[in-house]
Amino acid sequence: MKLKATIGLLIALTFISSCSVRRFVPEDKYLLRSASVSMESEEKRGDLGEVSSELNAVLKPQPNSVFLGMRLGLLYHYKAQREKPGFIIRYLNKKFGEEPVYLSDLDSARIIELLDNRLENNGFFHSNVSSKTKIKRHLASVNFKAELGKPYELATYQLDSTKGSVFVEIDSTLSETLLPEEARFNLDLLKAERQRIDKRLKSRGYYNFNEDFLIFEADTNQYDNRKFDLFLRLKNDVPRKSLLPYTLEEINVFPDYSLNQEKTENDTITLNGINFIQNPVFFKPKRMEPYILLHKGQTYNPDTSRLTSSRLSSIGAYRFVNIRYESINPNDTTSDTLKLKANIFLSPLKKRSVRAELQAVTKSNGFAGPAMALVYSNRNLFKGGETFNLTGNLGYEVQLGSGGTTTGLSSTQFGFKAGLIVPRLLLPFNINDRYLYSVPKTSMSVGFDFFDRSELYSLRSLNLRFGYNWRKNRAVYHEVNPISVDYVNTSNVSPEFQEILDQNRFLQSSFQKQLIAGVTYTFVWNQLALAEKRNPILLVANVDIAGSGLDLLSNKTNDEGKETLFGTAYAQYAKADFNFVYNYRLSSSQRIVARLFGGYGLPYGNSETLPFARQFFSGGPSSVRAFRTRSLGPGTYNPSDADQGSFFDRSGDIRLEANIEYRFPIYSFLKGALFADAGNVWLTKENSDLPGGKFSSDFMNELGVGVGAGMRVDIQNFVIRFDLATPLNKPYLPRGERFSADFKEFLFNFAIGYPF
Repeated sequence: MKLKATIGLLIALTFISSCSVRRFVPEDKYLLRSASVSMESEEKRGDLGEVSSELNAVLKPQPNSVFLGMRLGLLYHYKAQREKPGFIIRYLNKKFGEEPVYLSDLDSARIIELLDNRLENNGFFHSNVSSKTKIKRHLASVNFKAELGKPYELATYQLDSTKGSVFVEIDSTLSETLLPEEARFNLDLLKAERQRIDKRLKSRGYYNFNEDFLIFEADTNQYDNRKFDLFLRLKNDVPRKSLLPYTLEEINVFPDYSLNQEKTENDTITLNGINFIQNPVFFKPKRMEPYILLHKGQTYNPDTSRLTSSRLSSIGAYRFVNIRYESINPNDTTSDTLKLKANIFLSPLKKRSVRAELQAVTKSNGFAGPAMALVYSNRNLFKGGETFNLTGNLGYEVQLGSGGTTTGLSSTQFGFKAGLIVPRLLLPFNINDRYLYSVPKTSMSVGFDFFDRSELYSLRSLNLRFGYNWRKNRAVYHEVNPISVDYVNTSNVSPEFQEILDQNRFLQSSFQKQLIAGVTYTFVWNQLALAEKRNPILLVANVDIAGSGLDLLSNKTNDEGKETLFGTAYAQYAKADFNFVYNYRLSSSQRIVARLFGGYGLPYGNSETLPFARQFFSGGPSSVRAFRTRSLGPGTYNPSDADQGSFFDRSGDIRLEANIEYRFPIYSFLKGALFADAGNVWLTKENSDLPGGKFSSDFMNELGVGVGAGMRVDIQNFVIRFDLATPLNKPYLPRGERFSADFKEFLFNFAIGYPF
């Protein structure tokens, strides 16, 4: 009944809004309700979708926006024109108001001309374009109809001349042409072919060449069946300097450049043909030279220039990197090659900086509170691009309302970390890293964290990291930490919590004093920032191996029979996981995003389970949103004591999740989403304290499943997300009672950023 009432209310609001807007429309005007283009073709073709998109882009102005059948922006505008509109209406009009778009604003004759032009650009010459207008209750709809004939198709493609070195270079690239035989005439494709040739010529040293020097000529005289021959030639007045390759004669680097600095005498240090000009020494030449891929005598190549700029920018010491080229002998009429001078201007960031962050944290498990972080940075510490960071953080949370007797629990946490990032590989042997996309970095850090859960326990942890990270290209990133050490110790355990631990061996092992030492590796393949990818993917894979080989250093065992190092039992396990996200673009503003996550951990030797910090969890704003954070699993396990269940996060050695989300625009910066999530965690071994937690062949029926809808406030890629989800399958209930589709139980999620 509630759903029917809601639908009825929306229908009523839509009708009232439509009537309200129409009463403001002048008698001699008609609101533009819609404008569209339909095509009819003599033959079925698979390439008409792009043509249709290009034709629809011509239809301007666009009708006023509609939200749930209501023209709210237009309504605010009309009401704001009244004598005393009121503060609220003025505000809404300023933020969301829209000028009315009338039928008279649409120049049908001009649009028909543009449509005919776009069709000719796509090879459909002599098409017939017409328009038809329908008017009803001050609303007008216009449809443009395009009747397409057979398009002109490519018969042959050849170079019109072969004189000079530049023609030889052009001819060598035609085997990679974008114009296959029988390709439909397409002006955009011809432009892309010119750009391809221009890019190839520049990569071979033709610094002053320009794609506008290339001309295409089509000849249809040889055919009577809409075929054409295509000829490529150069303009007649192309200057000589644009037809010759260039080599680098001089390379100057200014490591401490500023537009406002006073001109002083600078010292020049030449290293491997590169001049480093600075006074005093800001960046050691021997440290910077490996980052520069330009060298004397090298043929000019814009890709090498961009890669050099990227590597210098990734050092982390510079705000701007600017490479400028100057021609040394532009009037030389005898040489087959010309000379360039490369000037590399580097503008440093401030050497020292302090950044403070104040946060308000809220979690799906009911905890909320303030947090603060303070970061001190010292850049270019040893004049080799090194960055030293010192970070301190402090936070306080209180459980506002979990529905159990544990409401009111609070936690305090603070910590600090010191880290050093060196923009090169610190290895006992040399490795050639010159042609990596960005500068490889060595990072090292040491940190301490303290966490106190009131009336329960305190956790102290000490961590140490040493590793390397680098980018292979714009999409691929690697990170390996050959030294990854965590020491965790529990103290101040209350009698009440100790009683819980004594009753649950699995939970007890998670809170024991433990040493975690091993190797970690992360691989990232991220296409989301690549504009040329229509359907980008994201793949993140992690491998974590701990305790392997430590038994060679251990010579003692504790009372539980576990091997120790420095008097502390160490963890032994192997763990791997992956997170795969696929974006399918339906249009420029709509997409379907699918995610698949899988993780497996195998404890062995000293460990019966994975350390608590390394276990898998499910549920929450970026997981299965119909269940609270870390409240799913393991398997079908259901705590008999509700209060006990709120003391700890439910975890496992195996995690599987799948999500699918349809994202669409609602209005301006307001976006919407419909989604479905499924997932759970399991144990690799049977545990009597967690019945039903072991992974089995029936795992598909043990997935927590939920569906929901959400709204996102997306302002220049800063996203505030609100999701409302309801469970469809509850794995912790008895078989036969798990599935429920009555949509009575909803969980609200608030988060920053998209879930995946």
